[in-house]
Amino acid sequence: EQETLSAVISARNTAVKATTPEAKMEADNVLTGALRQLFAVAEAYPDLKANTNFTQLQASLEDTENKISYARQSYNDCVLSYNNAIQTFPAVIFAGIFQFKERQGFEAAEAARQAPTVKF
Repeated sequence: EQETLSAVISARNTAVKATTPEAKMEADNVLTGALRQLFAVAEAYPDLKANTNFTQLQASLEDTENKISYARQSYNDCVLSYNNAIQTFPAVIFAGIFQFKERQGFEAAEAARQAPTVKF
């Protein structure tokens, strides 16, 4: 359990310090995986699951995850529109002159999509 908590704290600190979109994407994926691991560990402790503060924390984290997911989708939509725009005429001319480059969207890591494995 201590390793899981340390992983969550470390992932959160890394996410806060990330400055580039790529670093933020990687930090978000690590944080998501760590939070999934935390919730999986909490399943083994009925008293913790029944604790009002932990329940509120879990609901708050789920709400935050939903907001992040929505923001990720919005960002990806904007990136797609931008990438399409700089490839169409006449914008492709200006994109070449001003060196506009294609941007990469955020993608959840494969590990973040899978349920964590917990050993007791």
